[in-house]
Amino acid sequence: MTEIDIKILLVDDHAIVREGYRSLLQKQPNLTVIADARDAAEAYQNYKTFQPDVVIMDISMPGQSGLEAISRIRQYDAQARILVFSMHQNPSFALQAIRAGALGYVTKSSDPTLLIHGIFQVYENKLSLSPDIAQALALEKLGQDKARLDDLTVREFEILRLLLEAKNNQQIADILNISPKTVSNSHYIIKRKLEVNSDIELTRLAIRMKLLNLRDLIDEAE
Repeated sequence: MTEIDIKILLVDDHAIVREGYRSLLQKQPNLTVIADARDAAEAYQNYKTFQPDVVIMDISMPGQSGLEAISRIRQYDAQARILVFSMHQNPSFALQAIRAGALGYVTKSSDPTLLIHGIFQVYENKLSLSPDIAQALALEKLGQDKARLDDLTVREFEILRLLLEAKNNQQIADILNISPKTVSNSHYIIKRKLEVNSDIELTRLAIRMKLLNLRDLIDEAE
């Protein structure tokens, strides 16, 4: 029986993180990191160039997020196998990643063996979730706020993320390559779906749902 050699594209905006996990994965006999990327645009280009077997994708990156990168890669290759590796433990991020086309979601707080296991699972086209995310998803239906958040499309969720980063309509339009009018319309739809009447209420809801850290707001104000 021929041993498999899984070729990996590693996507994370932190060079130290990429090098650390490259070193970890290269120690595995069946895994080879053939390329890496620091943002969504580079991830898309490197996917087309190197044709990896599995993409390990972070979500939070400057500009377009990993959700956009997942969508673009899946539009280019419907068979792309993508495993999200993220600091976000909110199950809504996992749900949106899967909607965008990811096959797995492992949190960075997980044991490294779970990342390696996830790579093999995704390579075999199997859904792979770290235990903390699997448990959170199982409990998610208990919260009404969560249910409303899950009604957002992937694009609406991405616009919400950028709104919470205090980006204006033009900046969001430039990042996502859409018109400011589309952003404005989506902004209205997002508030309607989440049943809030203002951006202040939207921010409060985001903090309550742990989409936004209050400490981050304080840091931005300083």
